[in-house]
Amino acid sequence: MTADVLQVRDLQVYYDTPLGVVQAVNRVSFSLQAGERLGLAGESGSGKSTMVLALLRLIKPPGRIAAGEVWLEGVNLLTLTEEELRQVRLAGIALIPQGSMNSLNPVLRIKEQIADVLRDHGVRLSRRQVVERVRDLLQWVGLRSEVASMFPHQLSGGMKQRACIAIAISLRPKVIIADEPTSALDVVVQKQVMETLARVQDDLGAAVILVGHDMGLMAQFVDRLGVMYAGKLVEVSPVRDIFTQPLHPYTRMLIASLPSLDQKGTFRGIPGLPPALRDLPPGCAFQARCPHAMERCQSEAPLPREVRPQAWAACHLL
Repeated sequence: MTADVLQVRDLQVYYDTPLGVVQAVNRVSFSLQAGERLGLAGESGSGKSTMVLALLRLIKPPGRIAAGEVWLEGVNLLTLTEEELRQVRLAGIALIPQGSMNSLNPVLRIKEQIADVLRDHGVRLSRRQVVERVRDLLQWVGLRSEVASMFPHQLSGGMKQRACIAIAISLRPKVIIADEPTSALDVVVQKQVMETLARVQDDLGAAVILVGHDMGLMAQFVDRLGVMYAGKLVEVSPVRDIFTQPLHPYTRMLIASLPSLDQKGTFRGIPGLPPALRDLPPGCAFQARCPHAMERCQSEAPLPREVRPQAWAACHLL
């Protein structure tokens, strides 16, 4: 059995606001095996991006990590000092951000940004070796060597995103987090970027957490899919099972809302709206929108349980 490279236990992330505490991530636990691809899906505001930022301790005030543990190869990232954590970022766990243009420094050439990463993590190379390393990284992600001398504004959206991938893999991390890496790209470039990510992941043997809304993309890329709702992970299953035999009512309705060739012109959404995270109802957070809600759902929050091998969900129906 492959060992877990990442373990998250009871992670809680809160935002302090004048109107109360927003429970953005509420006691989330999961594990990730070496080389595995895990997807995180859910409606906007469900806590996906907040959770992955918390794994890197990138939550800024008024947000805070209230409790939990994040173990990367036996080291709890939430107990490290800022300097220790800075060395782990990129070298152990790396982030491919959602907005590549906002992540790249607009006044530095791509080669300077990659060289900064190497230098900041104590990689001592001669000027010639740095040039060769940058060239190899760019070629690894499918970019020409001339890109090294360009500024971010001279690159297309797909080229910028692949430059971000090059920076993320520059120190060969064990875990790569991709936060909606194709959200602003057209479908052709999306395919190119995801093929690049898949190739470098296989070369590194790294695990990947893919965050996104595109269920079609999830179906093609990930091994397991986790579904988040109102700050909680309500289901985790192998991706094939989650499309053919979804367990949680929210997952079933999410799958049913996808466009279908069998029902052209028919749009099926999920009725109602997610609850406010600063005023969650007692019991199950999905109860007001669930067609199968019972009296028990109004007072008792369901606990996650394994329903079939490698598949678990948090629902009283199960």
